[in-house]
Amino acid sequence: MTSLNGAVVLVTGGQRGIGKALADDLLTRGVAKVYVTARTPKPSTDPRVVPLPLEVTDTASIAALAAAAPDVTVLINNAGAGAPESYLDAPTDDLRAVFEANFFGPLEVTKAFVPIIERNGGGHILNAHSALSWVARHGVYSATKAALWHQSNSLRLELLNRGIGVTGLHMGYVETDMTAGVPGPKVQADDVAKQALDGIESGAYEVLADDTARWAKQAVAGDLETVYPELVRS
Repeated sequence: MTSLNGAVVLVTGGQRGIGKALADDLLTRGVAKVYVTARTPKPSTDPRVVPLPLEVTDTASIAALAAAAPDVTVLINNAGAGAPESYLDAPTDDLRAVFEANFFGPLEVTKAFVPIIERNGGGHILNAHSALSWVARHGVYSATKAALWHQSNSLRLELLNRGIGVTGLHMGYVETDMTAGVPGPKVQADDVAKQALDGIESGAYEVLADDTARWAKQAVAGDLETVYPELVRS
């Protein structure tokens, strides 16, 4: 288990949406510092918040981030990218770009910060997955989240004896600017953030933040027609 009181936390994509909610909640838990990244970061009025630039698909940007944040004990991989809805209609390079942002990006950030977290006495990593880790909707996006889920499960085993825990965060639609035009029920970003950070502190392997995530995990072991009702033959 990892206490966030006194921790130094890095939140990628930490200036909007779920990332901002995570950063805001961290400040209520007694953290010493929160690094928040964005492609073009904005200044903060809170002295505990340190905005830093990051392009998660750029190895030089990741290296510069690691050099600027040598005291991190908790890493939250939240930054990511949306995707084309179709595999067949999208250029293959566009599909590869989503894997670069959602799978290889978090991996490269993790590889940069594992030695830092170890030097600082150990800590925790949280990866933002999705209910779509278990449901093939929205094109290649779900494939990247499924791959990130497996990455987290493998890293958890690889880091088992190195003093670093790994939590995977799963959720359906969250009420943010990015989902403003999406119909249907959405969970609040503040609620997702609270559950995620509680998961870090309790050492949870997974956090299922809403009914959609809980349904998806259960449904993936069932018949395909349950997950994809359009497959049911009349």
